[in-house]
This record gives sequence, C-alpha cells and structure tokens, in this order.
Amino acid sequence: MYVVLTGPPASGKSTLAAALAVELGLPLLAKDTLKQGLVDVLGAADVAISRALGRAAVVALLAVAREARSGVLDSVWVDRARALEQLGELGVDVEVHCRVDVPTLRERYAARAATKGPGHFDADRPEDELWPPEARAPLAGGWPVVEVDTSAPVDVPALARDVIAIVASRPRS
Repeated sequence: MYVVLTGPPASGKSTLAAALAVELGLPLLAKDTLKQGLVDVLGAADVAISRALGRAAVVALLAVAREARSGVLDSVWVDRARALEQLGELGVDVEVHCRVDVPTLRERYAARAATKGPGHFDADRPEDELWPPEARAPLAGGWPVVEVDTSAPVDVPALARDVIAIVASRPRS
C-alpha cells in the first residue's frame, strides 16, 4: 500500500506521516530526511544547490518506495505534473492532504526555519513560492483523497482506519 502525504510546507505533513506510518505498520519515506543526508555529505552552498538536492531526494524517495513496495511518502511535491506522473506509475492507493490556514502556516514555518541548520534556505523563500493556491490543493491524481485539517491534533487511528477502508474498497487490477 502506498499512502502519499501532500500539502504545503509547514502544513503538518511530516508529523502526520510519521504517526500514520506507525499506525499503518508501513515504512516512512520522507524527502526531508533524505535531503538532510545529502546536505550533510555534499553541503548546500546556495538556494540552487539546496533545490537540486531536494529534487534528488524525491528521486531517491521514489526509488526506495518502488523497492519497498509500500510506504507512507512525505514530500511537498513541488513539480506537481512530474509528481502526478511518478506517483501514478508507483500506484498510489490514497492521498492524505494536509490542509491548514495561511496564518498558521506562517507561524509554523517561521518556527521551523529558525531551527534549521546549514544548507537550508527556508527563511529566504517568498510566500507566493511557499503557499501558492496549487500547493494548498491535493494532487488528486485519480486516486482517493482524504483531506485532513492539521490546525489541531489529528485522530491518527481514525485516519488509519479510513485509509484502510478506502484501500479495501478499491478494485485491484
């Protein structure tokens, strides 16, 4: 089973993905973890290199997902057209989209940017790049979408039951 988490930066994807992976008993495949490993080894002297490492981390995440044959995938999915293609090829079962208001995104983002180390240029990103309308909408690639309000704690066991029910009800080819 593949569950993909979507939503803009600071929407709660990583927190929810980690808890949902445990609840579902699936591996957590997180782009930020992969990117941090790349940054630790290769460094990221500027925004362009940081973005390139982010793209490389997504490629690595998808390769590991194919090999694992299941997982909870956590990424921002910046290149939406490419993400739809790649995730469609992977065979996503359910998309969990994290939805939260922009003032909360700002607050969370500022707090997170203050704790990031070298190779992260989060504070330099303009809001129209971080939270454009398309980033606040599900990918909706033909698979079921569960939208979750992440402005408050999420009932992860209930969400996991919903995901399992959706997957069980889908015809398999």
